[in-house]
Amino acid sequence: MQSRNFVAEINYPATMTSDTQSAIITVKPRYELLDGLRGIAAVLVIWYHFFEAFATSPTDQMMNHGYLAVDFFFVLSGFVLGYAYDDRWKKDMTASQFMLRRVIRLHPMVILAVVLGAVAYLIQGSVRWDGTPMPASMLAVALILGMLLIPIVPGTDADVRGNGEMFPLNGPSWSLFFEYIGSILYAVVLHRLSTRTLRTVVVISGIGLAACTLGNLSGAYHTGMGWTLAGWGFVGGFLRLSFSFSIGLLLSRNFRPRRIRGAFWICAAVMALLMACPYVGGPEPSVLNGIYDTMCTLMIFPTLVYIGACGTTTDAFSTRTCNFLGEISYPVYIIHYPVMYLFYAWIWAHDYTFGEVWHICTALFAGIILMAWAALGLYDIPVRRYLARKLK
Repeated sequence: MQSRNFVAEINYPATMTSDTQSAIITVKPRYELLDGLRGIAAVLVIWYHFFEAFATSPTDQMMNHGYLAVDFFFVLSGFVLGYAYDDRWKKDMTASQFMLRRVIRLHPMVILAVVLGAVAYLIQGSVRWDGTPMPASMLAVALILGMLLIPIVPGTDADVRGNGEMFPLNGPSWSLFFEYIGSILYAVVLHRLSTRTLRTVVVISGIGLAACTLGNLSGAYHTGMGWTLAGWGFVGGFLRLSFSFSIGLLLSRNFRPRRIRGAFWICAAVMALLMACPYVGGPEPSVLNGIYDTMCTLMIFPTLVYIGACGTTTDAFSTRTCNFLGEISYPVYIIHYPVMYLFYAWIWAHDYTFGEVWHICTALFAGIILMAWAALGLYDIPVRRYLARKLK
């Protein structure tokens, strides 16, 4: 069995700089399986977005529940941050130091993703989805706001794609916006809470999220909220973060591992099945789908994180596999959507079916993985090294 003695900063540990590592005193086990599961979830998101090109409504999307990967990411984020930092606030950690670490870890790829989104937008002719041309000044505004993770109000000129996205040059940036909110709340408030109070936060936010989902505030009885400021989008996104991040943090405080054989394959298979599940309840929006999403978010994903944390890799190959999946998970997730914008425009212009272009999807999938790997090695790691050296 592989050793579990790794530094405490486990969110994306394989790419940490020596300067960052030397600043971390406490040595803790690292959960390779959670790295691998994060990568599996990111890969599933890619295919969810491929299939979106062929959907005509929220109920007929193949791999219908891929949006639930974000809830899994939030649970995982709460768990690993709580595990890495909860015992350091009274020793050598301040809120500003913590947030600096988070910015260095997350923001270089946020900037690259929105730049790629701007390039894709220019390739498409700088027009909204309905063909309305947009001036270069609005593209510049959207680019700057995207780099700063400042969301755009739907219907304004800066909403350059006209789809109401918080970040029209890179849609998935919305989850990073909420990730930053979670990090700020953790640094300022959540780490100070007693376990009992944190449990209360979990219960209240869980009830709120269930009410949003079962009350059909999304319009299709699902939890896929947060990507837009329209309607209940912000409220739904915040409740997704609040519950999932908080229960992940609570899980890290109460974690008592048990030996679970095959944990990675169990969790990966369950996650794939959950996200590939068709819309529950038929062709019309149904509360049954809301029940499904609520069960996945409130019960199953925290359980999967627990099982994943209980498992260990048992050989060099599985360790390398989980490490690789963990390393590319964030780049894959944050930079793949500009490719999707171009893909959607091409599909809709020619009215292709998935059966006609499945081989193109496969090639693009491989290309996205390669692009993420290159971005990690050629851009993300060097930039983070530089920032850690200059800002430490």
